[in-house]
Amino acid sequence: MKMMKFAKASLIAALACSSVFAQQGAPKGAAVDPTADEQKALDALKGKVEGVIAWSTSRANSHHDIWLMNADGSNAHALTNSDNVDWFPRISPDGSKVLFNRSKGGWVPENDANYPEKWELWTMDIDGSNQVKVVDNATWGTWRPDGKTIVFSRAGKVFTMDLSSKAESLVLDGEVAFNKKDVILQEPNMSPDGKHLAITLRGSMRETGVWDLEKKSWTKSGDGCQIDWNFDGSKLYRVNPTGNGGTAAPSEILWFSAKDGKQVEKVGFFGIPKNVRLMDLPGRRSHEYFPRLSPDGQWLVWGATDKGHDHDMFDYELYMWKIGEPVETATRITYHSGNDRWPDIWLGKVPVKETPAAAVADVKAQAVTAIAGGVSEAKMDELIQAIDRLTEAVKALNK
Repeated sequence: MKMMKFAKASLIAALACSSVFAQQGAPKGAAVDPTADEQKALDALKGKVEGVIAWSTSRANSHHDIWLMNADGSNAHALTNSDNVDWFPRISPDGSKVLFNRSKGGWVPENDANYPEKWELWTMDIDGSNQVKVVDNATWGTWRPDGKTIVFSRAGKVFTMDLSSKAESLVLDGEVAFNKKDVILQEPNMSPDGKHLAITLRGSMRETGVWDLEKKSWTKSGDGCQIDWNFDGSKLYRVNPTGNGGTAAPSEILWFSAKDGKQVEKVGFFGIPKNVRLMDLPGRRSHEYFPRLSPDGQWLVWGATDKGHDHDMFDYELYMWKIGEPVETATRITYHSGNDRWPDIWLGKVPVKETPAAAVADVKAQAVTAIAGGVSEAKMDELIQAIDRLTEAVKALNK
């Protein structure tokens, strides 16, 4: 009887805790200061890489927003501010847009990513403007190399969509392909040549691997999750449930050579070959997740926590590392006890939209040049005065 009462009390407590999370979302946490060594590493990273990182964070909003920062960790700022959950950002190949998941109604945990009816895919410009819903009932959206097509999942099915026509095409039906009910296809990543899908299987199956779209065959990679390709399809990388870490479920990041869409190196009973281990941080904060290779394959960005497992709840911090350098050079680039997850990295100078005021200033400069070329000064004075009035109007609108 006492055991039954204890079990009932535990269940009530668990439900109460779930109810709190359902109402409040993830912990916001607080900013923390880097140690002297961490600050030294951050300073050393500056100037080494040009680009941006988009990620999902609860630091300002318990429902998670999409934020953007420079690839060296500087200039972090919010792109979204929604009552719903924004997560899994992916930057377009040209760096001009971000594709991301948004919940349909308030707080929805990432564990519910298997229920597409709770989610939508949105795009926005890299500065956070022009937010547009592009797909209903979908998760795990990624870009194709042309920047005109996306790949996404609806529970057990994978689709592509042409963004201009909104035409969808079914790429893979998991239940048909694996002849098994309730197969969930998480984070489907299409190879650059469009011939293979790297997939994390959940639901009635639990493994990672590659589906050959032409031969209609499956090659298992192993356990773990979050399997993806490098920029040219010559490598596969994923999270594996082994390695260092301060949790009951340690993890590390592995990578493999890929030939014809198949993993070359094998991970079996006798352990993991040294050349397959990509990143496993020393120390307690080594529960690695969310790995993402830079477009040129030279940098790795990922998250790691020292306790807990839930992707959208615990204190994951983001790291940057130049592949091939000693593991000790991996640099922590976020310092906040809120949840930081699912980073994406884009290299290069981010496209900047010309503001109306800048456009007016450019026209004004052209008018001055025209005056120097001998055009009537009276006419140019009229034009400049008109531009001045327009400039003031634009400034007023931007306040």
